[in-house]
Amino acid sequence: MKKKLLTIVGALVLACSLPMSGAAAGKQLFPDVPPTKHYAEAVNDLATRTIIGGYPDGTFKPGNSITRGQAAAIIAKMIGLETWNVKGQKFKDVPTSYGFYKAIAKMAEEGIIGGYPDGSFRPDEPIKRKNMAAILVKAFDLPRDGKVNNPFKGEVGITQDVLIIYKLGITSGTTPTTFSPNASITRGQAAKMLVATEKVRVTNGVTVKAGDLGWNAITAVIDDQVNPSVFRAVRVAGKKDTLSQVQLLPVKEGTGGVVIWGNDTDLAMKYQKYYIHVKNVGGELRLTLEKTNDTLPAVVKLNTKYKFVKHISLATTDGEIVSDNVKVDGIEYNFTKIKVEKPGEYIASVRFDTGEETRYSVSVSDSEDSFLYGGYAAEIGPATNE
Repeated sequence: MKKKLLTIVGALVLACSLPMSGAAAGKQLFPDVPPTKHYAEAVNDLATRTIIGGYPDGTFKPGNSITRGQAAAIIAKMIGLETWNVKGQKFKDVPTSYGFYKAIAKMAEEGIIGGYPDGSFRPDEPIKRKNMAAILVKAFDLPRDGKVNNPFKGEVGITQDVLIIYKLGITSGTTPTTFSPNASITRGQAAKMLVATEKVRVTNGVTVKAGDLGWNAITAVIDDQVNPSVFRAVRVAGKKDTLSQVQLLPVKEGTGGVVIWGNDTDLAMKYQKYYIHVKNVGGELRLTLEKTNDTLPAVVKLNTKYKFVKHISLATTDGEIVSDNVKVDGIEYNFTKIKVEKPGEYIASVRFDTGEETRYSVSVSDSEDSFLYGGYAAEIGPATNE
């Protein structure tokens, strides 16, 4: 009975998620959480929003450990998970009668938390720093670009999730060179980490998940065809190192494009193209997606062998003139690049500054899995007067 009572006392009921007022932020809500403590503002914030609570004696006990079950319940409420419709026992030691059953079960259904190999969750164990990192990254959908020099070399348990929350400033190490991934987290530390995570949560980007598209998995992301400098695509690996989602983050104003490849439950290939619109809204870059089936003009390379091109004309193989003055789109080594607007078979006639003329067969094909038409050109010989 005592264990159950402690579990209920630890449960943190979320009535609303309104921001804390300035007055509440400066108010000391618990006698053992003075304003001088580094976690005081976070504790008061979450308590004012009824996300966390204290003990019957009015204290918060910030030095007590927070359990795995408590962490699951708090985070489930912070991210607004609907737990009313969960069914079945997910872990052998979390029965439906357990105080945090619904939160734990829903978090497991969403793939945010996992258990141990023996089928248990161990909800009353103190949560470790590395496990809290894993939950925060998944629950708050944090940017997964964890490319950061690891200052905690030599420690066992330094996961990619640990490096992500370290890079984002959610928490620091226990020393400049140690993170203590297997150490437990106190209630005060947990409050500070949760509030810090809310602040760095991606609100101006978009996450595309395989499930959102009705797919079984994402297999590839093509992000270098249309204005790649406008956005950044972060590929997120799920189970068995396969792509589970793609985070699209704004870099600067403009319109770019991305193509996401995947497969369905029958392993049939799937493709989806998006225009990526990035706009400055109230001083912050915002990214939105627009589904499209558009295919953009093909860039075809003509092997002009380092000769200076004076004029290019383009006609269909039937002799219909498409353009009598094709613009050069760029020069790359011995190739002269031109754009072709539509799929088809063409003849490009090129006149050089020497007066020499050469023809190229140009083939352009549609491509549903790319923003660009496929284009190929081959020299077919000198121009004729036919």
